Amino acid sequence: MSLQYYLAHRLRHETLLWLTWIITSATANSIIATLDLRRMQQDFLWWEPILWECSSALFFLLLLPLVLLVERRFPLQRPKLGKHLLIHALLTPIYSALHVLGMVGTRYLVYAFSHSSYDFGHWPTEMAYEYLKDVRTYAAIIAVIYLYRFVLRRLQGEASLPDDTETDSSPADRFLIKKLGKEFLVKITDIEWLEASGNYVNLHAHGRVYPMRETMTTMARRLQQQGFVRVHRSIILNLDKIEEIEPLDTGDARARLLSGARLPISRRYRAQLKMQLS
Repeated sequence: MSLQYYLAHRLRHETLLWLTWIITSATANSIIATLDLRRMQQDFLWWEPILWECSSALFFLLLLPLVLLVERRFPLQRPKLGKHLLIHALLTPIYSALHVLGMVGTRYLVYAFSHSSYDFGHWPTEMAYEYLKDVRTYAAIIAVIYLYRFVLRRLQGEASLPDDTETDSSPADRFLIKKLGKEFLVKITDIEWLEASGNYVNLHAHGRVYPMRETMTTMARRLQQQGFVRVHRSIILNLDKIEEIEPLDTGDARARLLSGARLPISRRYRAQLKMQLS
């Protein structure tokens, strides 16, 4: 599978990676719990360790979008690293409480359905114990996110402006791409569109995507003189790459590029686009 194919279906592949991790962890933990109970010669039903681990994994999965959303809103990057670390730390008790209440509630329901009872233990003690585990899990999720992004950026290459075009007053005509220890240039005229992606702006050129640590507002200002226009909160288009603009009943529009890509145009930016095209 090529990198470009992976990026074209990135959401599907990332979802599959998370599911694989969660299912593998739940399976391994179920086996370990079963072996531990047998080693301690405790009586248990065969499905109990599976229920314990799968109920935990289920709510780990359900809470994963929340963690991803919080990380996206409060990234652990300068200049607000300390403040955002504190926000994440303050959110971990909420994350743990939701996880524990969800998995324990699921266990109570399954045990009741099987005409038996489930004892979580002394709630304050068990909640503290689970919180310590959940903090480690939360930290592991964040670590995986940043490791994944680091590896992906290394494979994609990361864009920047050459040293002689580092100011807004100096129009850029090319981007410097650093990829796997090598450097090469991409002409500004080869960029089809730019797309917001968290703290990065993704540059799309010749079917490839190059992330750049910059804001959409700054990029729109830098590239305005090169024939680029912002058409959406998260999209900047190269006017020379537009083949057709299709108005929609909602007042928005859709642009079809020469490459075949279809991108939304927001009502908020249509007037600016018309002015640029006139």
